[in-house]
Parts: sequence; structure tokens; C-alpha cells
Amino acid sequence: MRWPWQRTASGAQLIVSWSGQTLAYVLAHGTGRTFTVKRAGVEAQSNDSLEEFVRRLTALGLKGCAAHVMLRPEQYQMLQIEAPSVPPEELRSAARYQVKEMVDAHLDDLTMDVLRVGDGEGRAASQMFVVAANNSFVRDVMSLGEAMHWDIRVIDVQDMAQRNLQTMLESSRATGALVLSGGRQALLTFSAAGELFYSRRLDLPEGFMAMTWTAASVSEPVAVDAYTPVEEYVPDYAGSSYSPNFSTTGAEAAPESQADIDRAQRFLVEVQRSIDLWERTWTQWPLAGIRVFAGERSGELAEWLSRDTGQNVTPFEVASGFEGWDAVAEPDKPLCMPLLGNLLRGDA
Repeated sequence: MRWPWQRTASGAQLIVSWSGQTLAYVLAHGTGRTFTVKRAGVEAQSNDSLEEFVRRLTALGLKGCAAHVMLRPEQYQMLQIEAPSVPPEELRSAARYQVKEMVDAHLDDLTMDVLRVGDGEGRAASQMFVVAANNSFVRDVMSLGEAMHWDIRVIDVQDMAQRNLQTMLESSRATGALVLSGGRQALLTFSAAGELFYSRRLDLPEGFMAMTWTAASVSEPVAVDAYTPVEEYVPDYAGSSYSPNFSTTGAEAAPESQADIDRAQRFLVEVQRSIDLWERTWTQWPLAGIRVFAGERSGELAEWLSRDTGQNVTPFEVASGFEGWDAVAEPDKPLCMPLLGNLLRGDA
């Protein structure tokens, strides 16, 4: 996806996100699918003035870089709609009209782009994604970029970055990816043949990262009526409160309770509903597996979902494609990991 705010530059690539006054960044060298992560981390502005924050980022070697920006899910909506029957040059304007009742802001306050669903063949040919980014978020990151003398080349969204990471590991078959990178939502995507077919945000129960998931997995599962049709999911992508600092160790786990088990089970049911929808809708693409990321608890999450969904669920391991990733501080990885997908755009 290309946005209006593009320039040209060369050299090391800086990938950033800027949400909730928190900057996550990855500084890397490389081309194609071979990259070396030189530095990555998370910096919160907190009570610093912009000038103080810029000085802090400059000390990290982040000033004057060619930069790609990745918007976080809370900064935009990604809607899947029936493609309007108009010439290609009229798609954007037609899509704006079609989604005007679905977006969470006035159309004048949004920048939109359109993307095809999947490979554009069969059922996918009649559908499209509409990405609607709030201009205020774009202005905020551009202001920081000006202060840092960044040459901002691309503004992209996490759904596409996540697709890139999925297909780096498996490009020929259909796979799912479930990424928990902070806040109260997880991002679930299904991709096949290098293309994004499905994207959904899943609300996380409060305290989810401190729950004992294995307790939920051995409890009586929540019954799902197999005869109740699950409609096409059109998520509400309104911005939600964003808190990047969540526990990934389980050390602060709350006492086990039936309420926790029930909340975890509801999350599990929503994951299963998405899997069921995929299997009914895209029968030509059997699901080869799902990769999950939840910081240091990725293995636990994979074990739980593998057991309770019957799918091949494994941790989302990206270190093999990015030399130096293992050296990144564990608390920073949840916010930094999705940024790696922007390195794989192929248009640096």
C-alpha cells in the first residue's frame, strides 16, 4: 500500500510506530529477505517535552533516517466489503461512499486506501479491503518525523506487515497469525499464496496476559451451536485505549477463578469462530497452521490453542529471518515484532 506522504531515500531502514505517546522502532540493514537488526526498542515520551524526547531519540542514533511508519490497529479501521462495480480509477471514491456508515469518524477526517482481498480470483474477486486512517494520527507521526528529520517513505498498517511475516515463513499454503502486541486487542490474519484474505481484531479480556491459560484449556469448553451461522465478520475498528506495558511473564497472575476461565473461553470461542469461517469460506485453501505471538508466553498460548482448536498452532518465530533479533530486550519485543514485517515490503 502506498500513501500520499512518500519521499525517497536510501541507506539503513528505520521502521517506527507512534501510538499513545509511545515510539516502537526497529533500525535494520539489508535487502530482500535478509536483514540485520542493529537496534530495536520502545521509548515512551512520558512527561518529556518534544525537544527533550527528540534529544533522547537522537542519542539512540535515530535522527535523520529514512523511515517507514506502521500504524497500529487502534489508529485505523480495516473493513472488508463487497467491491463496487466501477472502473478501477473510481474505486476509492466509490469505497468512501460505501463505508461512510461504517467508519468511526467523518470522511473528511480520514485518509483511505483500497486493497484487493486475497489473490483477486474466485470469491475474492468480489471483495476488497478499505483502510481508513484518522488524519490526526498521521499528523502526529509526521510531526515527530519532522522533528527527527526522518525521510518518511511509506505509511503502512499492521495487517499488511503481519501478512509479510506470515508469508516469509510459509508462502505457498494458507496460514493464520495471531499477534498480541499490547493493549486490549489481538490481531488475527489469514493469508495464502502471499496475499491477505482475512483480518480481524479480537478483544482480549481484562487481565488476559496474567491469566493461567492452561486452566481454561482443561475446563469444560463453552458450547458453540454448530447450526448457528456465523456471519461475515465486519469488525468495529474504533480506536481503543492503548497500553503497551503488559506482563509477559505470568508472575503477576491473578488467583485462578471461574470468571477468568469463562473470559478466556470466550476468547477461545472467537478464535474458533474465525477458523470455522475461514474453513467454510475458503475451501480451496486448507489451513496449514496458525502462528501465535504473545511475548515470552507465546509457547503457552500456542499449546493452549493447539489443544483446544485441534489446529497446528506454533509460536511465531522470526529470529531466523532477522539477525540480531534475539538481542532485543524481551519486554520490547511485543511492540517491535510487528514492525519487522515492514522490512519485507520489497520496495525499500
